[in-house]
Amino acid sequence: MFTMEFLKTCVLRRNACTAVCFWRSHAIQKLLVGKISTTSSRSTVMPAWVIDKYGKNEVLRFTQNMMIPVIHYPNEVIIKVHAASVNPIDVNMRSGYGATALNMKRDPLHIKTKGEEFPLTLGRDVSGVVMECGLDVRYFKPGDEVWAAVPPWKQGTLSEFVVVSGNEVSLKPKSLTHTQAASLPYVALTAWSAINKVGGLNDKNCPGKRVLILGASGGVGTFAIQVMKAWGAHVTAVCSQDASELVRKLGADDVIDYTSGNVEEQLKSLKPFDFILDNVGGSTETWALNFLKKWSGATYVTLVTPFLLNMDRLGIADGMLQTGVTVGSKALKHFWQGVHYRWAFFIASGVYLDDIAKLVDEGKIQPVIEKTFPFSQVPEAFLKVERGHARGKTVINVV
Repeated sequence: MFTMEFLKTCVLRRNACTAVCFWRSHAIQKLLVGKISTTSSRSTVMPAWVIDKYGKNEVLRFTQNMMIPVIHYPNEVIIKVHAASVNPIDVNMRSGYGATALNMKRDPLHIKTKGEEFPLTLGRDVSGVVMECGLDVRYFKPGDEVWAAVPPWKQGTLSEFVVVSGNEVSLKPKSLTHTQAASLPYVALTAWSAINKVGGLNDKNCPGKRVLILGASGGVGTFAIQVMKAWGAHVTAVCSQDASELVRKLGADDVIDYTSGNVEEQLKSLKPFDFILDNVGGSTETWALNFLKKWSGATYVTLVTPFLLNMDRLGIADGMLQTGVTVGSKALKHFWQGVHYRWAFFIASGVYLDDIAKLVDEGKIQPVIEKTFPFSQVPEAFLKVERGHARGKTVINVV
């Protein structure tokens, strides 16, 4: 028979095991509630800028009661946001651009009802400090200073905390402040996708290549100029006259002022190009490819595509079909003319950010910030970006 002492010991051990399991399952919540929150010591909410519907700038709403994100998957990390930024895609998403495709990514099985993406937090860039890591995260630990670009189907970074996948995160360049670092990830990864992954250029094959950048003074353009020069290319930048000094300072060899006359006529006096990066789109496609070297592997890459717009307008199936027909026909048409036509898109990648951070810390890439705003003035930052004519990035200081 069991003694009373033995039974007491079993009860104590059982309670201890239960306590350990309870602690493990609630460790993140306790950490967030007790140590991270800047509101009350028992709060599970945080300040954030959200939208509850799509529309113009008045849909932006500040709240103190957004739920603090938690780790749902073992490869995720929670970051305390020190700085974020506003990109043109944030302004477009505020108005509903891409909602059809992004909601498909958020809910591929169509389980949720329409509108369940709200309240939606915008903002793609983040520079901050790791607060908690999932069980499978090996390369980061709490306290690490990191930067990342969050994919557009996830909750964004205009909040006190954000949860991201570990493979989307990289250690912040040591030479940059959080404000400086927050200006780079989204535009850098977009440009990297176009130049390296789609365009096939790198530090080995780029020396001596002639590169044309259309829309050179914005976030993507200013990064592209610098990385192309770091890799030894000859860069021609197209921008307005008041941005000429900026792009020259970043390393552009030739500058074409689109306000001083027809860009096509000005380009005719220059030698043909090996690579064109188009941040403008529209009518530029009708003439830009004429300035590529024929039958030499020269490539035109545009970042202005109808992919998301087609799905918003036609629905998922018809939109994807229309997109495939469009890009296929254009690629084939230009292939028979001796040049390559490509589309490129943003890619979230901590590995690519590692390479970019190295270039930054080597002094080959510098952030280009046009204006910074405090967290209380996010709507003003959106209006500034919406007006266009960017000269670098618009950054939000969250801390």
